[in-house]
Amino acid sequence: MSESDGKKPTGDAQPAHPGAPTTHPAAQTGPSPSNPPPSPTASGPRAGIEHQPPAAKPPTPPPGPGGKPAPKHPGFVTVTVDGKELVAKPGANMVDAVKEVGSDIPYYCYHPRLSIAANCRMCLVEVSNSPKLVPACQTPMAEGMVIQTGSARVQESQRAVMEFLLLNHPVDCAICDQAGECKLQDYYQRYDFRPSRLEGEKLMKAKRKVLGPLVVIDQERCILCTRCVRFMNEVAKEPQLGVFGRGSAELIDTFPGKQLDSNYSGNTVDICPVGALLNRDFRFRARSWFLSAAPSVCTGCSRGCSTFVDFMGQDTYRYRPRENEAINKSWMCDQGRLSYKYLNQGRLAAAMLGRGEDRREATVPEALKSIAEQFKALAGTEGLAVLASPVASNEDLLASLAFARDALGVRSVYVGGRPEGAGDNYLMTPDKNPNRRGLEWVARALDLALKPFSELTQAITGGKVKALYAIGGEVPMDAAAAATTFSRLEYFALQASNESAVTAQAHVLLPAAVHVEDEGTFTNLDGITQRFRRAYPPRADAKAHWAWAVRLAQEFGFPWTQISAREVFREWGPRVTELASFDWDGAAPPVKTTRGINPLATGADGRPPGYREFGTPRVRGI
Repeated sequence: MSESDGKKPTGDAQPAHPGAPTTHPAAQTGPSPSNPPPSPTASGPRAGIEHQPPAAKPPTPPPGPGGKPAPKHPGFVTVTVDGKELVAKPGANMVDAVKEVGSDIPYYCYHPRLSIAANCRMCLVEVSNSPKLVPACQTPMAEGMVIQTGSARVQESQRAVMEFLLLNHPVDCAICDQAGECKLQDYYQRYDFRPSRLEGEKLMKAKRKVLGPLVVIDQERCILCTRCVRFMNEVAKEPQLGVFGRGSAELIDTFPGKQLDSNYSGNTVDICPVGALLNRDFRFRARSWFLSAAPSVCTGCSRGCSTFVDFMGQDTYRYRPRENEAINKSWMCDQGRLSYKYLNQGRLAAAMLGRGEDRREATVPEALKSIAEQFKALAGTEGLAVLASPVASNEDLLASLAFARDALGVRSVYVGGRPEGAGDNYLMTPDKNPNRRGLEWVARALDLALKPFSELTQAITGGKVKALYAIGGEVPMDAAAAATTFSRLEYFALQASNESAVTAQAHVLLPAAVHVEDEGTFTNLDGITQRFRRAYPPRADAKAHWAWAVRLAQEFGFPWTQISAREVFREWGPRVTELASFDWDGAAPPVKTTRGINPLATGADGRPPGYREFGTPRVRGI
């Protein structure tokens, strides 16, 4: 191979000196006393070796000139990155590994959970065993390798790549939803920061092409990193996107006559490093620098995907997946992504007394007094029932069911919650309640039997149940039909977060806070308990279910003094076998606070909301 090819023979193949054999003598397969030739009469593929004893493994030769160096740290790869020693696990990606010594390699197409494409060329670095710059995302680290991430050659390459990517890129930053979260903006400031040298008009492509129900593409902004294509192929297993055309006419699009209608299409927006793929639900609704973020949990189904809640004031604008290796990796389904809307719409903010035309707004003491007077007379009788929703958090259920058992004297609880829906073979489950497993655990610990909602409707219709205390307004059937059944009740006290046909039948209505307005835990269908943090305070008179339970217990004369979800968990959590060892404080997702208008940093994880990258996962793969 000539020097003009730009390649050198590897250490395994390079002879120690001119004329030397390229393999160790002990590894040669020619005839020798210990390896006689096959018998002349033998035939077949294993001729001559059928009766030979297994050959002894040749000893490993010591490293010589041109050979591989002995590992400095056995079991690891030791390299030098910008003058600093780095000890990494074999197979670790160079882009992720160099961060351990404070170096940073820019990239667009690389994603730790997708296959390697190496087509953006932004991550080119200088290594000791290659005369050319190599893509860091694709090049394995070898023992003794010297890596330069900021040499003059690397910097010029980065500037050239940025100039090429921005050559035909439209100057849309003023109207682009990605502004403030865009790696083109970030890298232009860091690696290029030079005016364009393009003479003539830029290339024109489709600006607002609708790909599917949730995603729209701006093909002029696309840099063809192919992250979206690889995600749909490798993770969603629905190859609905492709790269079409050649040269300057190349673009990302759906196949002819098809659309991007996958339940996981929103993840393509998350991983798009530029403003090419946009969420139609979030588009033009808020600027990223006006949003704050809080680590939370999706309540769309029993999977309980870890999320970030992006909010401004007391309004939630979107959910984003938060990395969790045990549950959702870096992804979430579209149904869960859009399930945030109930946090903003049809919310209850004030306590109400009366039903129908007699309904009026009441003070909190009035509402609590009414419930206490009615329930004290019915406590311990069959005429009083309790309905619990698996949408409530563990802390809500601990306090509320303890109140139901100790103050109301019930021995069984009816299960409400959302009705079942569609599921899939990846993340979304048919059970649309985030905490059914937690409800089962808490009820078992408090010696309360769980009964299906159908038995409650039968008991109400038959006149057996005359009064009902409901923790949550969700019902697993048509709300109008359930409301008709509840209209038969003589007294109905309800804690609910949103208006519905069911809340219209309550004699006393207490506004309940949603999960983003308080702290707590959910337990998903696999028994994994997660902490979530508060994004913003509750509206007006709204309180968490556990807070209403504490106030009601005080009306009944119980000396309960819990003032936070943490105190509720510390009081009753150890009584639940499955939650006894849960570290409530230690499991809380970290939040970095800064001085400014918002109580939280722009991003709760230290990055702007919606930033398309995640922390380095513990393992590769999807």
